[in-house]
Amino acid sequence: MAARLLVYTRTSDYRHDSIPDAVAAVDALGSFDIEHTEDPAALEAPLDEYAAVLFLSTSGEVLTPPGRERLAAYVGSGGGFAGVHAAACTEYDWPYYGELLGARFARHPAYQPGRALVVDRAHPATRHLPAVWHFTDEWYDFRPGPRGAARVLVSADETSYEGGGMGEDHPLVWCREQGAGRVFYTALGHASEAYADPDFRTHLRGGIGWAAGLLS
Repeated sequence: MAARLLVYTRTSDYRHDSIPDAVAAVDALGSFDIEHTEDPAALEAPLDEYAAVLFLSTSGEVLTPPGRERLAAYVGSGGGFAGVHAAACTEYDWPYYGELLGARFARHPAYQPGRALVVDRAHPATRHLPAVWHFTDEWYDFRPGPRGAARVLVSADETSYEGGGMGEDHPLVWCREQGAGRVFYTALGHASEAYADPDFRTHLRGGIGWAAGLLS
């Protein structure tokens, strides 16, 4: 039986048109039995039945106070958490969430092609990727960056696109531990086209699987 994954896509700010395609892509991975919801009450209930919780392009304030408490306790006691793209634009009013994710979204330039540098290929989210991964996305900037709080897996090459704001050290994908739990985040995944890309799907499978404790 596949591991259960709670996929949460609630938004109270910008909403990505790619969300339906993103949910379908995660379901099609075949690695998880997914439950998709936008109901904050789902995060107020016990989460122990899930191998991981995935915030998939959430935005704004999306949790109730009981939901915040439940999620923090779940990850702290060993639950997995994964965030994709706008998950970094979420729960600005909850300081713990920034600690959990490892960084917060600051800004992004125009959607455009660029180069992602795979700096750590010893992770299931990146071991299939080339050293230089050509991708098209929004190339999020973060404040502050996750360096020191997380293991950086992929960085942006700001010389390959216009409008980067972090300089030479520009993490895009990382993982970390929070209490007894595992956290994975990828800034990529703005457009529907990303979720049709086999390399990106394998990237998601590896990252979510690692957070869920299924891969190492």
